[in-house]
Amino acid sequence: MAKKKQIYECQSCGYQSGKWMGKCPNCGEWDSFVELSKFEKSPTAPSTHTTSKVIAIDDIKEDEIERFCSGDEEFDRVLGGGIVPGSLVLIGGSPGVGKSTLMLKIASNSNQKVLYVAGEESPGQIKLRANRLNSHNKNLFLYPEIILENIITEIKNGYDLIIIDSIQTIYSNAITSAPGSVSQVRETTFELMRLAKELKIPIFIIGHITKEGSIAGPRILEHMVDTVLYFEGDSSRELRILRGFKNRFGSTSEIGIFEMTKNGIESAKNRTFFSKKPQIGSAISVVMEGTRPLVIEVQALVAESYGNPKRSTTGYELNRLNMILALLEKKLNLPFNQYDVFVNITGGIKITEPSADLAIIAAIISSFRDRKISKESVFIGEVSLVGDIRDVTSLDTRLKEAKSLGFTKAIVPSKPIEETIKTYIANEVEKVIEWM
Repeated sequence: MAKKKQIYECQSCGYQSGKWMGKCPNCGEWDSFVELSKFEKSPTAPSTHTTSKVIAIDDIKEDEIERFCSGDEEFDRVLGGGIVPGSLVLIGGSPGVGKSTLMLKIASNSNQKVLYVAGEESPGQIKLRANRLNSHNKNLFLYPEIILENIITEIKNGYDLIIIDSIQTIYSNAITSAPGSVSQVRETTFELMRLAKELKIPIFIIGHITKEGSIAGPRILEHMVDTVLYFEGDSSRELRILRGFKNRFGSTSEIGIFEMTKNGIESAKNRTFFSKKPQIGSAISVVMEGTRPLVIEVQALVAESYGNPKRSTTGYELNRLNMILALLEKKLNLPFNQYDVFVNITGGIKITEPSADLAIIAAIISSFRDRKISKESVFIGEVSLVGDIRDVTSLDTRLKEAKSLGFTKAIVPSKPIEETIKTYIANEVEKVIEWM
């Protein structure tokens, strides 16, 4: 008689093994292996639908993507222009960042019939938050339920938008493991995805993130959904940023800017990230987040070192700062090997493009020379290892944004197509120092 084969699965990462192990070789978690039941190991039953046919690519018609407004301009921007019917959207973020508040705001502002499935909080708690947000949607319904089969039955009663809070609390009676386990998250997400496509209803699912910063559950979770959004922010600051990491219906380079206030969470599209007061060690630049130009303030502090010189950055890549300091030592003979250098990007913004290199250099020199920089000027340009300053994309868009906020001068590597403000050309690092 053949021996029954056993399969064990890690409940942290989904790694499977033919024997039980105390430590997962994939993710390193201890005591995370559980034996899968016969139902979980059995392959999916074969489908009864007819066999698909091969179609020539030229004979296929493009799908026209329809969207409807969520009621929030910043949220729609990140999604690519609005909510797509039948889409499955995963929103991740650290505890307390405001994921539930954001989704309740979207549900409150929408003119659609919304079902909010509350798996973590009581209806009374959600009602308190809705009052703080001044909810005015009479078609917003709360459903305190965590059993997947009951949720699917209620969704079929007819809703335009579904919010699941959160996917780690939902479980299916068909799976024997606990809620939040790999098998439960995988099964519930698959059923919700199938339901969204079948009924053409957009479903938003909220997911927790691990201490490493990734969404808790199996990695397949992010592959199954249409869109993955991360809601980022520091609990000590009011600013929140919504970023797209995957989007089948739009770009992933857009961001949405929000702010936590006493009335809940609000859009902060007109918020400024700089000070108009001239200060030592401060310079202004313009970075692009998708199609949006952001005027930011770069701060630098150069202090005499009493041992090994320290290098620290907030919102800027540390390796790039080390490269810039080495370049300044080589080209300008500045003794930064005797000084500590600290760089900060105000407002909690993280720079992911090199267009702020010129502003970093200006702020460092300003702090080193103990001289202020005019707050009417912006610095835009990428600095290379050979010491030249190179062009950046969307220069005209950046300059128009700078002009709209009252800036009158720009130090750039080349002439813009449309001169909206007075520009000074600096294609080498030495010329920037001469201008300063």
